[in-house]
Order: sequence, then C-alpha cells, then structure tokens
Amino acid sequence: MVRAKSDLSFRGWYYFRQGWANYFTFVFAAVNTLTVTYYLAIERYPSLNVIFPNFIQYVIIVTVIGIPLLVGIGYLHWKKSAARKAEIDIMFESHPYLNRLLVNSELILKLNLKFNEKLLKMLKDKLTDEEVKELTELQKEFSEFVKERKFRSPMDWQFFEKIDNFFKK
Repeated sequence: MVRAKSDLSFRGWYYFRQGWANYFTFVFAAVNTLTVTYYLAIERYPSLNVIFPNFIQYVIIVTVIGIPLLVGIGYLHWKKSAARKAEIDIMFESHPYLNRLLVNSELILKLNLKFNEKLLKMLKDKLTDEEVKELTELQKEFSEFVKERKFRSPMDWQFFEKIDNFFKK
C-alpha cells in the first residue's frame, strides 16, 4: 500500500516519540537518577558511604535490588491493580476502533452460530448420523459458551486452550 507523504511523516513522528519515550528517556532517567542520588546524597553522608563505598558498587546494589522490585511492581500494576483497568477503560473510550472490533466480533460470533444452525437443518439429510451428532454437539457447546461467559471471565482463556489442543491433534 502506498502512503501519502504526510502519512509517512506522521508515522515517523510517532515512531520517534515512541523511541524517545520508551527507550531514550528511560535509560537517560536511570543514569541521571543513579548519578544524582550517589553524588548529591550518598557521597555526602558517611553512614551511607559505608554501605556504598563507590559509585560502581552503588549501581550494582541498586540494580540487583531495583530490577526485581520494579518487575514486581510492574506485575502488580498489570495483574492486580485497579489502575490498569482504568487505563484499559480510557483506551477503549479514546479508540473507537477497539469498541467496534469488540462489538463486531460478538455480532459475527452470534451470526455464525445462527448460520450453523440453519446449515445443519439444510444438510441434515446429506450428512451421516455421526456428522450430525458432531455438529449438533459443537453447536450446543458454542451456544452454551456464549450464554455463560462474562466480559472478564477466564472462560475465554480456557476456550483458547481447548481450541489449541484440538488443532494440535
């Protein structure tokens, strides 16, 4: 697909901001924080200077403690906090395409279930009893799944695992 020059420039601008915000400023802020805290705080207090005798040891100790701590905090944010739910809510509010995708997929699922039901009725005489039974059970399973699941339900993940196992056979 050929893109307009203005589209390319905005894409470039977006990629630049992502690189700056996610990578450059992260590294720059980490180096800056370590340097400032060591030379303005640790170095000037003898009690802290005993724990961190030089800058390299300070960086190593803070890194060894800080990385697992920050990974844990990140995990809690993504998996356990209400803050992440609020972020997702805001993302859906500000991106109408995500809402449309969700609604469309639900409509397509219901439409497919109805089509399968009608198709099964039409082909009942042309299918073997075993094929009819298999399709009927599948139709029933999908219908029950759609009725029982909730938006924030682990049923989707269980269903994905079941499908994945089916295709691995």
